[in-house]
Amino acid sequence: MIYQGETIGHQRNIDVKMGDFVIIILGFLLSIITVILFLVLCARIIVSFIKKKPFPKRLLIVTLFGMVLISSLYIYETYFFTFNDIDRDSIQMGPGPITSPNGTYTAHAYYELYGGAAGGVNMWVEITNNKEKDKTQTVYYSSAMNNTSLHWLSEDKLFIQNKSRQYPNSNRSIQLEIGKEIYHENGLACKSLLMKDEYETCYQN
Repeated sequence: MIYQGETIGHQRNIDVKMGDFVIIILGFLLSIITVILFLVLCARIIVSFIKKKPFPKRLLIVTLFGMVLISSLYIYETYFFTFNDIDRDSIQMGPGPITSPNGTYTAHAYYELYGGAAGGVNMWVEITNNKEKDKTQTVYYSSAMNNTSLHWLSEDKLFIQNKSRQYPNSNRSIQLEIGKEIYHENGLACKSLLMKDEYETCYQN
């Protein structure tokens, strides 16, 4: 069973959506402010020792607070990722739906557009378990190339084609065993503490 997707422009960066952009800018600004505070703190500490002035406790507390905020943003982005962050309000239908040979699963791909004309396209694949109250699971998330399709190799093995003639080194095609394997191009799902129970093996580019 093969369903060929429409031509999709190559995406520059998979996870650069508005929410991520805000977090990146916030983290960048916090980093700059914290570095400046740290340099000022070092200077104040040196002056306090040389001229025997009071230790800059307040500046130390503010600097440590900035470091904690930066660390928190990094930990959140790295270890608390879920596919719920997908922007489902800006999607287009992709390849599918196609049902596995014995009807256990149905696979459907979607395209997530972001950034307007200057943005890009992500592709994700959802699997519906037709025998478990239509339970769904996202098993694939990547930048979308211009040659995409879904193909069931067996009842629980799905081949996802996602490649481009213009970018031969950007082949994101993969074979996945449903219920055991997932793929996330940037590996966020592989690092996430919230998703460890959803797979046995996680692949990334």
